[in-house]
Amino acid sequence: MKDNLIIVGLDIGTTKITTVIGEIGANGAVDIIGEGTVPSEGMKRGAVVNLERTTHAIRQSVLSAERVAGVKVTEAHVGVSGSHIKALTSHGLAAIRRQQEISRADVERAIENARAVPLDPNYEVIHALPQEYVIDGQEGIKNPVGMHGVRLEVDVHIVSGASGPLANLRRCVNEAGLQVRGFVLQALASGLSTLDPHEQDATVVLIDIGGSTTDVGVFKRGNLAHSASIPLGSDHVTTDLAQILKIPFEEAERVKRKYGAALPEMAETDLSLEITSGNGSVHAISAYELSRVIKPRLAEIFNFVRDEIDSALGPVELVAGSVVLTGGGSLLRGTAELARDRFRLPVRLARARGIGGLTDIVSSPTHATAVGLALYGLSEGSAHPVQRVMEVTPEVLPAYVDEPRLSEAASVGAGKPAEGASRKPPTEGGKSWFDRVKELFRDWL
Repeated sequence: MKDNLIIVGLDIGTTKITTVIGEIGANGAVDIIGEGTVPSEGMKRGAVVNLERTTHAIRQSVLSAERVAGVKVTEAHVGVSGSHIKALTSHGLAAIRRQQEISRADVERAIENARAVPLDPNYEVIHALPQEYVIDGQEGIKNPVGMHGVRLEVDVHIVSGASGPLANLRRCVNEAGLQVRGFVLQALASGLSTLDPHEQDATVVLIDIGGSTTDVGVFKRGNLAHSASIPLGSDHVTTDLAQILKIPFEEAERVKRKYGAALPEMAETDLSLEITSGNGSVHAISAYELSRVIKPRLAEIFNFVRDEIDSALGPVELVAGSVVLTGGGSLLRGTAELARDRFRLPVRLARARGIGGLTDIVSSPTHATAVGLALYGLSEGSAHPVQRVMEVTPEVLPAYVDEPRLSEAASVGAGKPAEGASRKPPTEGGKSWFDRVKELFRDWL
């Protein structure tokens, strides 16, 4: 595996942290060879609130993926989201001399002119994503290099994030043993991994329902044209159930996943649940009533998404041709049907596509962002060689190593032996440690 190239995606969410390791095949395809998902601690609405807990969870996720892949990783593309992310679309223009072809430098000049917009000094640019180009009024041009014209225009979607939250996230990743190869907007990553070729030629609304936030991306012919983050997610549904039923959050989450539905008419009408509240009292609730608690919050999330698109781009029915749902919150039964009712557009539940390897694990909507981060790294040419096959040591993989032998235990604290050194028991005067122990017992007897 020394000559193989790998790419790593790190999705740091509020409820879970997922690491995927992709291997680049000879044909350029990505095979997922490692995956590690652990509960997230120390994150809230896309920002770090506890450095130590977040660092520990990242380290555990990375180690889990390394164990599966059998490789050591040193860098990753990291997803970002939350209320500190801002986005705007800016227009850029570059004049082209007559009788000259448009060069790559002309394209970069138009993009740089679009980026020359005032930004908050406490923000840093994450993406400057060019949309389709316009040459002398001709729209719909994907790549203008080599074409002729005197006026090159481009709309650039600029995504920026607050420097403080980004610095905190970078510190956690660094202390977990990785370098941040780049921050990537989660909505962009999810779109890269889930949109099919037909959707990449149309206008699609992607909705990624996470734990505490819902990321929105509007893709026009494969380009991210608008993005936003709604500060509501599936955890808010769980909190509603916990408060109304007076049960712990963990129990509310279990009940939601097992018996809940986004539409009451899709719940099991003859199913009654016995709920034990925090004070020990037991009361019954039907699955239908449970879904009546769930629906308003999910409907509110979709209403916020609709309002965001309507205000930025116009009526969603006229702007987009379909809606794509992904993220863990989209797995609740009836969510696609509720979205179809709210947006009055075709809706489908998306999973990661265009990959090989551990597809049975990472094709779930919960892995869409992590897989998309790896695909983004591939598109940026960020794959790097495998440095070494990971050594199975007690410090790294305690669950997979046998208990140390007496001869090994006796040498603890003496330092690691030099590479290639013999593992024979230490000797003194030509006698092994084990021989001296036998002599000790012989004298005692």
